[in-house]
Amino acid sequence: MGARTPHHWFDFLANPERFMAFSRWAAPVLGGLAVVLGVAGLVLTFAVPEDYQQGDTVRMMFIHVPAAVMSMFVYLCLGIASFLALVFRHALADAAAQACAPLGAAFTVLALATGSLWGRPMWGTWWQWDARMTSVLVLLLFYLGYLALRSALDDETKAARAAAILALVGLINLPIVKFSVEWWNTLHQGSSTLFAAPENRLPAVYLWPWALMSLAYLAAFGALWLVRIRALVWRRKARALALRQAEG
Repeated sequence: MGARTPHHWFDFLANPERFMAFSRWAAPVLGGLAVVLGVAGLVLTFAVPEDYQQGDTVRMMFIHVPAAVMSMFVYLCLGIASFLALVFRHALADAAAQACAPLGAAFTVLALATGSLWGRPMWGTWWQWDARMTSVLVLLLFYLGYLALRSALDDETKAARAAAILALVGLINLPIVKFSVEWWNTLHQGSSTLFAAPENRLPAVYLWPWALMSLAYLAAFGALWLVRIRALVWRRKARALALRQAEG
């Protein structure tokens, strides 16, 4: 039997019944994985030595940096799901977009809050209107705008379409967030994780907790996303059934 093509995988995930069967076991597996990775990451977070420049505040990096990365990754997921819902009119893609928006907003708030807490002792200020911080704040506004549009319109179809268009427009902000440090002078330093140049990369003692916490955030998002999509699917099924019974 040949390997599935990307089109086949798309058809599989676009089928609500198959998705529900897959997510029934995938969500708890990802949730358990998130707990294990998170506990291991936190243990290493408090075990790493103090940084010679940042001191004990270096531990904030393992909370802040994964949250900042996830804020962008989740918005990318929101944009892709919105595109599929808008172009192919897949109800499951629309549910995926609606389900991930609050999660992305939460990651973005966490990134902004921890960044502020980290910035106060390092830079002497809670907030600075530099390119990175401002573009992340704009990212949060796109999330909130999406959520506001979904709830503001009574017609769910029109609300979904308007929110999807806004989500696609917001994709323009992602490269600005990503490359703001290279394009403008900011308080933030360049990348120092696994994808950075060897001379800029963090020592292994700091890379391990960063990697574990990043994977824990990713697994937690996957679990919560699946759970939220499942809840939306059940809610829409119940609504459709109620409408049929009312019409009958």
